Amino acid sequence: MILDRRATVTTDVKKRISLVLGSGGARGLAHIGVIRELEAKDFQIASISGCSIGALIGGVYAAGKLDEFESWVRAISRLDMVSLLDMSWSSDGLVKGDKIIEALVELVGDRKIEDLPIPYTAIAADIKNEKEVWLRSGGLFDAIRASISLPLFFTPVPYKGIHLIDGGVLNPVPIAPTFNDDTDITIAVNLGGPPGDILDDTDENKSDGESKSMRKRIANYLTELRSSKNSGETDRVGAYDIADQAFDAMQGTIARHKLAAYPPDVVIEISRNACGTFDFDRAAQIINLGHRKAHEALLIHSN
Repeated sequence: MILDRRATVTTDVKKRISLVLGSGGARGLAHIGVIRELEAKDFQIASISGCSIGALIGGVYAAGKLDEFESWVRAISRLDMVSLLDMSWSSDGLVKGDKIIEALVELVGDRKIEDLPIPYTAIAADIKNEKEVWLRSGGLFDAIRASISLPLFFTPVPYKGIHLIDGGVLNPVPIAPTFNDDTDITIAVNLGGPPGDILDDTDENKSDGESKSMRKRIANYLTELRSSKNSGETDRVGAYDIADQAFDAMQGTIARHKLAAYPPDVVIEISRNACGTFDFDRAAQIINLGHRKAHEALLIHSN
């Protein structure tokens, strides 16, 4: 007798997902924890749509450099972040953003969106014409720079005769670019969730040897970039707190409407008061929060 082995062999096929990564400043480091949880649950991220910090994390992941980025951001301090702010002193934005993008290009490499192994969309806003702009080709970090252009903080980005700003102004959880995806489910991460999880200071960000090594690399890089006139610049950043809080409130309202109109299969919500917009030095805690929230949301979905 000849046995047909195909009848007795099962094939584990990873569930393909469209991943939507929302806007929300340093809270977006939770996206790293979400991605790690998805990997642990054996999901295949087959498409990424991201806005602002979501475009940044999603682009780095699509480029295959999330490990390097995570080590870098876990090692960075608040002083390091301030040193990466190249002040523009212009009327259309406090920071030019060139230093941050240069640091990221050095870490990730200069990539084209069309060459990425995962379909990727970064969302920016053409505020003059009140339209979303979906960036799906060209330089990866050109798209990211446009998508992270927080009004008043970063200067706008010229693009085909218009100026682009943070996509969160119009769509902080960009689900629409995933509508035609050939995937099994859509998972969205909303960084403007209801108030709740406020981070404490019990976790240690920079204790392991890898982080110390990365801090040395950051210090060497910042030595080259640091300008001679940093005094007083940190105080000016604080002047934007009220505008930042207003922007957060606006994004939270828009996100609720978008999620109600176009509900994804799974929503992972990060409390909008979990941390401040510029608390990138609290990476370990925020990443852990993303892990936990993703685990909870996936558990509910599986039931």
